[in-house]
Amino acid sequence: MADVTRYALDARTATDHFPGIGRYVFNLARAMRPLLRGDERLLVLRDPAGWSPWEWTPLAGERLQVVDVPVAPFSPRQQWVVPRLLRRMGAALYHSPYYLMPYRPGRRTLLTVYDLIPLLFPQSVSRRARLLFRWTTALALRAAVRVVAISEATRRDLLAAYRLPPGKVVVIPLAADPAFHPRSPTEVESLRQRYALPERYVLYVGSGKPHKNLTRLVDAWSQIRRSPPVGGTSLVIAGPSDPRYPEPRQRAEALGLGDIIWLGTVPEPELPSLYTGATVFAFPSLYEGFGLPVLEAMACGTPVACSNTPALPEVTGDAALTFDPTDAASIGDALARLLGDPGLRDELRGQGLRRAAGLSWERTAGQTLAQYRQAVG
Repeated sequence: MADVTRYALDARTATDHFPGIGRYVFNLARAMRPLLRGDERLLVLRDPAGWSPWEWTPLAGERLQVVDVPVAPFSPRQQWVVPRLLRRMGAALYHSPYYLMPYRPGRRTLLTVYDLIPLLFPQSVSRRARLLFRWTTALALRAAVRVVAISEATRRDLLAAYRLPPGKVVVIPLAADPAFHPRSPTEVESLRQRYALPERYVLYVGSGKPHKNLTRLVDAWSQIRRSPPVGGTSLVIAGPSDPRYPEPRQRAEALGLGDIIWLGTVPEPELPSLYTGATVFAFPSLYEGFGLPVLEAMACGTPVACSNTPALPEVTGDAALTFDPTDAASIGDALARLLGDPGLRDELRGQGLRRAAGLSWERTAGQTLAQYRQAVG
């Protein structure tokens, strides 16, 4: 039908290799589907060879169509395979959620950018990876008619690092998956038994990359663990173990901290109960493009103590206790204060739930769809 406008959303990165991007793409598509007009179609491009924890088939229907594209986002073949497919499908717009993409897609293009960690924290990647990131991101930005930054902090970083017209970059914040909400005492107790967790624990969820600042969190914990407000509480660290970054565990061993529980990767369906059961959620990151774990914790009703680095206060508003992430004493003071003050925890719990409710995927999808429509004119 000539009068149908087709938008192509590239979901080839919605695999277990890209859990954050996968969550973004899946929730965006799911929330956008009911917002499409009768003359609009969303074409979701999927790599059938990539294992994905997100199931696209139930979303498929008249307005959302899943299209298999047998080429990985790392493959040079995408430079001609994807543009040819876009042309054949009659797509009016191509949305890439990743900077490795076809750089001449032949269609008006939207690009989502999450952060510039390889440029701002060069020690976290090799020199080759850093140069590749700068070059490929520049190509992706040049191909896009509109760039979506997930926070004002990311937008500022983009404008500082690349020569872009300010009007080309728009901010559309993320949201927590609807699965993140307070879980019942029965669900929390079941998870606590399964992982042998104590009644009171401070939780961190995320990777162990250097900018996540876990070594300083360990230092802060060593300073406060025996203080009266903290006694009997454990520090629980959940996230994939990466042999490239052994420093946090080495520091904990050197300090003799036996009350730190290293859970490793926790399955996605168990995370809401893990958040709900935590006394406090701690997030000491030095830099975030957004900081989705903080929002997930608030959506589960968990009081948050987090860094005062730019993107995180954008996410939390007044619903978190913030600290200086470069100072272990500041981290420790915030955690001890929150652990020792039930009234403050109750206040932040309520504020966090309200804040999380104000950031929804329906809102994110609506703002993104508005950009699609503007881009195709």
